[in-house]
Amino acid sequence: MKTGFTTITLKHLYIDEQKQIGLQFGTNQRIEMLLKKLVDAMWSDKFNMYYVLKTKENMTLLFDTFRGIAWLNGSYFFDKKTIKPTNGEINLDRYRARVSNDGHKYCPEEYLHKLEQKRYAINTARTYIACFEKFQNHHQSKDLLEISEEEINDYLHHLSVSNISTSYINQAVNAIKFYYEVVMNMPNRFYSIDRPIRERSLPKVISKEQVLSILRNTGNIKHRCILSLLYSSGLRRQELLNLKVTDIDSDRMTVRIESGKGKKDRISVLSHTCLADLRTYYKQYNPVFYLFEGRPGSQYSATSVASILRKSASASGITKKVTPHMLRHSFATHLLEAGTDIRYIQTLLGHNSLKTTEIYTEVSLHHLSDIKSPLD
Repeated sequence: MKTGFTTITLKHLYIDEQKQIGLQFGTNQRIEMLLKKLVDAMWSDKFNMYYVLKTKENMTLLFDTFRGIAWLNGSYFFDKKTIKPTNGEINLDRYRARVSNDGHKYCPEEYLHKLEQKRYAINTARTYIACFEKFQNHHQSKDLLEISEEEINDYLHHLSVSNISTSYINQAVNAIKFYYEVVMNMPNRFYSIDRPIRERSLPKVISKEQVLSILRNTGNIKHRCILSLLYSSGLRRQELLNLKVTDIDSDRMTVRIESGKGKKDRISVLSHTCLADLRTYYKQYNPVFYLFEGRPGSQYSATSVASILRKSASASGITKKVTPHMLRHSFATHLLEAGTDIRYIQTLLGHNSLKTTEIYTEVSLHHLSDIKSPLD
């Protein structure tokens, strides 16, 4: 920013059913005089700022008019986010094929098209569509572009008092912002949407003995390999399902995870015990493309993985609910308790920030075993 210049902040507005360029600045008679000379520059009492119709011509005119006079701040106006299309193509035609018989509104075509164009992960796309349609039908009688920031916050408040989880509300915010900021190219129009404070819960883990018991009580070799890999390599469930036969490197004793969370590739460790089971499994099942397949060439289902684990945990006498992600949490915690450097664990898990990995120090028994209770 140039010292001594008045700053005019550009904002996205929607007035009279048209996109507008909002111009927000402090009291300045010179700026106001110049704005009044612009064609169709209007004042909005509602937004407490001047505005002009959003066109390329008006944008050029603004920059030409205030060059050397004021600094135009576009941080709320121009989208700096880029989404790398590292995922494969997705097809959302099954959503287009739906027919509504009861007035229920479905996602606009441009919303589906943009998800496909940006190559969002299919699970993310499904979540966005479901969340946005719920929002859209909450405001059935209104045009989407007429919905105000206050009305969006009211909707989010409605979700929170309906005992909806914080995670779902944040997904709803992302789905709503995707429409206005990405689909409609109005970045940061709703810059004051209230996000709920994320609950901070400790990861749930099970002991090494319980993990081994679960594996012993998994008789099917394919099922045992699935659970063993989830734990021994610290994989997320979808990462496991995405594994190809070629991702197992027995020479280097590594597992390659392609396009994990955040669309990042990484390498994790391969257990010798797990490798022995994988070789037996491969001879029996001879998978075609994916390491674990339902039908030949097609991915194994996520619900089947959860079902396998639930049955094996029950057979082991474990009464609490055990989920696939708990095996990943247990992997990290057990490594930490064994003295593995937390920075290595961060790399194996694929965490961007060490702070994310540090939460496992709060459930690790590594130091707690050295502490005596005052009662003892």
